[in-house]
Amino acid sequence: MSFHSNVRILSLQNARKGEDPTKPLRSESTGKMRSVVTFAPAIYLMPPLSRFVVLRVLDLVGYSCHRHDHLNLRDLGNLLHLRYLRLSGEGIRELPEEIGKLQFLQVLDLREEIEQLRLLHEDRILPSTVINLTRLMCLRISDYVLVPDGFGNLTSMEVLGRIIVDSASIVKELGNMSKLRELNIWLGSLGLEEAFVESLGKMTKIQHVEIGEGGDAVPMDLLGGCWVPPTSLQEFIMHKKAKFSTLPSWIRRNPSDMSQLYKLQIQVEEVQQEDLGFLGRLPALRILQLRSLRQRTLHIGADDFHCLTKVGLYSYSPGGIMFQPGALPKAERVLLCIGLCVAKKEAASDGGDWFDLGLGNLPSLRDIHVRFYRCGVTVEETNQAVAAVRNALRAHLNRPTFIFDFRWDVAQDVDDDDISY
Repeated sequence: MSFHSNVRILSLQNARKGEDPTKPLRSESTGKMRSVVTFAPAIYLMPPLSRFVVLRVLDLVGYSCHRHDHLNLRDLGNLLHLRYLRLSGEGIRELPEEIGKLQFLQVLDLREEIEQLRLLHEDRILPSTVINLTRLMCLRISDYVLVPDGFGNLTSMEVLGRIIVDSASIVKELGNMSKLRELNIWLGSLGLEEAFVESLGKMTKIQHVEIGEGGDAVPMDLLGGCWVPPTSLQEFIMHKKAKFSTLPSWIRRNPSDMSQLYKLQIQVEEVQQEDLGFLGRLPALRILQLRSLRQRTLHIGADDFHCLTKVGLYSYSPGGIMFQPGALPKAERVLLCIGLCVAKKEAASDGGDWFDLGLGNLPSLRDIHVRFYRCGVTVEETNQAVAAVRNALRAHLNRPTFIFDFRWDVAQDVDDDDISY
C-alpha cells in the first residue's frame, strides 16, 4: 500500500479482501505520475487529485461523491498538464467550472453508465468555461447535453457527440469546426435546419453524422436537398424524430459518388420502388435501416445491394417485401416489419401466395427478426402467415435463427426504441 519508486503509470484494478475500503493508497511518487487508470472496485485506493502535479492521462471510473469524498473534482483544475480525461460514475452530477483551466486537454470522455450518469446541472448544460479548451479534439458524452455560447471556438475538434444546440447562433458557430470527422447532434428547436446545413457544408472532412431525437419531429428536407456531402462520408444516421420527405438528392444524383458510405439509417415519408435502385447502387453500403411512413410492396432483386450485410426495412404503413432470386447476396441479418392486411390484399390482387417473402433467395441469411402488424386480419390468418415464414426459414439451407413479435398496428411503435437488426 506504500511504495517509493519512481512510478510513471499506475493502474488501480481491484483490492484484496480484508483491506481497509476507506484508506487511499499512500505513495511519495504521485508527483511524478504521468498516467492513472482506475476501475470501480479499487477507486477508493485513488489518492487525492491534488497530489498529481504532472499527470497527463486520468481515467477515473466508478467515482461516487457519496463514497469517495477524498476525491474533489474541483482539483481537476490543478492538473494543468492533462491531455486525456475520462470521468464515469454515478456520483458525477456536475462537471466543475475548473475544467476550463485544462489548456492542454485534447480528449474529454464523459461516457459509460448511461442509466446512472447524470452529468452537469439539472438543465444538462456544459459549464461555460469549456469554451476555453481550445486544444480539445474529442468530446464524447453518454447523454445529450446543451453547449454554451462560444462553443464554436473549439476549432481543433475532430470528434463531437452528443450535444444539443437550441439557437441559430450556436449552430452557425459549429461551422468553425472544419476539422470535424464525427458529429452527433440534437437540434433542440425547430427552425435551425438552414443554419445546420450551412455549417455542415463547411465540415469537409466529416465521416460520421448522427442526428439525435428531440421532443418534436424535425423535417430535414434542406439537408436532403441542399447539402453536398464530402466523399469522406462513411456513416449517416437519423433517429426517428428526424425525417426526409423524399430520398435525399445527394443519393439520387449519383450513388457512386458516395464511395465510402457504409452505414445509412434514415426515415423517408414514402419509399418508392425506384428508391431501392438508388440505394442499391451505393458501392460500399453494408448496413441499411430504412424507415418510412408509407410504402407499397417492395421488390428487391439481384442487381443491387451487393455489399449489404445488415438490413432493416420498417414502415409505419407497412406493405409487403419480396426478395427475388439473387437478392442481397451477403445479407446475414435482416429485420422486416410486415403489415399482414396490406400483404394479403396485394397478394390477392396479383393472384400470388399471400405470404411468400422469398426468404429462400437470401443465400447468406443467418438471423432474421420479423414484426407482424395484425390489424385487419384474423387470428387464423396471422397463424398462417407465421407458419409460412417459419416453414420457409426451416427450409433454408443456413437454418437461420429467427425472432417473431406482434403488434396490433403501428400506433404501438410511435414511442418505441428501434428494434435491433
